[in-house]
Amino acid sequence: MAPEDFRELATPPEALEGVQAVPADEFFGLHEWLDERLGPGFAIRTGQQMKMDDYGVLGLSWKTCSWAGEIFERSERYFKLLSNTYLWQVEKGDSISKVYLHRKPHRRGLELSNEATLSATVVVLQAITETEILPVEVTFQHGPPAVLTDYEAAFRCPVLFHQPHYSITYTTTNLETRTAKADQSINQFLVERVEEETKGIVVHANKLAADVETLIRDALPSGIPSIAHIGEHVGMSNRTLTRRLSENGVSFRDLIKKAQEEESKHLLKQSNRSIAEIAFLIGFSEQSAFNRAFKRWTGQSPVEYRKQ
Repeated sequence: MAPEDFRELATPPEALEGVQAVPADEFFGLHEWLDERLGPGFAIRTGQQMKMDDYGVLGLSWKTCSWAGEIFERSERYFKLLSNTYLWQVEKGDSISKVYLHRKPHRRGLELSNEATLSATVVVLQAITETEILPVEVTFQHGPPAVLTDYEAAFRCPVLFHQPHYSITYTTTNLETRTAKADQSINQFLVERVEEETKGIVVHANKLAADVETLIRDALPSGIPSIAHIGEHVGMSNRTLTRRLSENGVSFRDLIKKAQEEESKHLLKQSNRSIAEIAFLIGFSEQSAFNRAFKRWTGQSPVEYRKQ
């Protein structure tokens, strides 16, 4: 399809800049309009194209969940950030766990949107675990299309139609799979961001600076993080993060230096690690460079500070 095909929509693409949300009827109408043009399996194919970044700060928080099934618990509480038409419910069992998508299909567009959502679920769970985990059953309330090829390719399990609920079922063991990028501190920060966005709260500049400093300290053993790296974790662009930090009178570079100083002092006082190892853990490739920086910060060498 070409861009001009979409110009007649109630909210055309060029009008989307700055729009917080579109009416649900427009959204479902778009699904129906595209389904007529793109044929059976359109919604399933759409779900397969989704990425976690498409879900905003909620998607970012999924990346650092501790286990796969945690995304459903989070979605139960926070999916309203994306839509006020969904309700998730997890029914956990000893061997299998069923996840219900409660949204009655009062029109074709809703049926299609539900298909896309369950299709995207498979993609998201595989992305956060970096494994090929698959559901064991998927159910739809509406009837089957003429061709099931896309459904079979996306779910690779029994797909049932004319069922009482929309649901996707996994083995409980699979939902307890450790995620690939589980990180407690980043996860906590992102959950707070999701909570704040849900309640319409703007993060106070002081708190943002403190949280960013914590994220920097956690990242230092892997090297000094870039503002783009931290910005990705907090769901902000480089420009927005820079502006928000400046509201508190600090720069990203200031926070890196502060994090390095505080972490080096902590390691010198509370651990028996060598000076060279501490230098590496706070982002220095050479001990001599760390020695000079520490002297600027404290007026003492690392050895003098530790002896004191």
